[in-house]
Amino acid sequence: MTAAGGAPMRAEGFSFAVEARDGAARAGRLVTPHGVVETPCFMPVGTKASVKAVEPRELRELGAQVVLANTYHLFFRPGTETVAAHGGLHGFMRWDGPILTDSGGFQVFSLEGTRMLRDDGVEFSSVYDGSRHVFTPELAMRIQEDLGADIVMAFDQCAPGTLSRDDVEAAVERTTCWAAACKEAHGRRDQLLVGIVQGGVDEELRRRSAAEITGVGFDAYAIGGLSVGERGDEMLATVELMDDVLPADRLRYFMGIGDPLGIVEVIARGVDIFDCVLPTRMARTGTALLRGGGRLNLRNARFGADLGPLDESCDCYTCRTFTRSYLRHLVTQKEMLGAQLLSLHNLRVLLRLTSDARSAICSGRFAEFVSDVAGRGSAGG
Repeated sequence: MTAAGGAPMRAEGFSFAVEARDGAARAGRLVTPHGVVETPCFMPVGTKASVKAVEPRELRELGAQVVLANTYHLFFRPGTETVAAHGGLHGFMRWDGPILTDSGGFQVFSLEGTRMLRDDGVEFSSVYDGSRHVFTPELAMRIQEDLGADIVMAFDQCAPGTLSRDDVEAAVERTTCWAAACKEAHGRRDQLLVGIVQGGVDEELRRRSAAEITGVGFDAYAIGGLSVGERGDEMLATVELMDDVLPADRLRYFMGIGDPLGIVEVIARGVDIFDCVLPTRMARTGTALLRGGGRLNLRNARFGADLGPLDESCDCYTCRTFTRSYLRHLVTQKEMLGAQLLSLHNLRVLLRLTSDARSAICSGRFAEFVSDVAGRGSAGG
């Protein structure tokens, strides 16, 4: 496969093709050494090589195709040597499908009180023991090569649109410089390296970043620095802009979105894959996701005698087996089974949503699908 301009993919054993379109929405097929990913696709987050409260076997049963792990946390605990001794993340966590690892950039930049920007990277204090470390593009690549994920991310400076324009512009400059360093340092050809576009919600800076990152040349592109405090209309306008400026034949990744309606909206603007901790984090607080973005708070007393299923339209194990009353009992009594069952449900909602979105795109009825999802958004309790 070749990209716009005729540049071949650098990664070996990978290919990506858009198989159907409905407006800007795309249904694609990503081939990796550990299996095929049909897009649109939601990626469950396994921060520390584990999707919280969910077994790898259950992930498969839910319809998960690819999972995400966190470079920053795995670097410190258990350390890349331990993971590498298992043959990489696939052997360590016993997940035989595709894996994506982030670069650690978001985590180190979130440590605002302890980090210090440098031209070659970021110096920061570990959240585990306070020790000082420096993450550079070269180190981020070496860690991800040792972890052995299929899809790896360039090291970037995450700059939300809520920062000043000068700060966002500086982040764009660093991200471009570091992207080039990542591409130079990355040596594994059995990994697909993803470049990240920054620029906040500033159209000029987004266009500039997209031009510079595509100029460096990557096998896929991510939209970073969104869903971190900007207004929803600004976020969607920026995603729509990216549909115009990113290569049409490359995979597109929106970093960090997990509400059902938000997912559908970014699919409508040409995004292929996305991730978020939302479904499992909400499960641990006793909250169930609904298809249109509505939510059920199982702590609500009105569910105490409710013998109905959690969601009668859902086909997950939780909804097929247990009552709202029982689930509320687990949640209020802080039984770990409650978090497990709600995690299964919440993940299934998003995995089924994206599978249904793909079917709608392929059949030319995506606009109807979006309306249906939006119409369900007011449900909750």
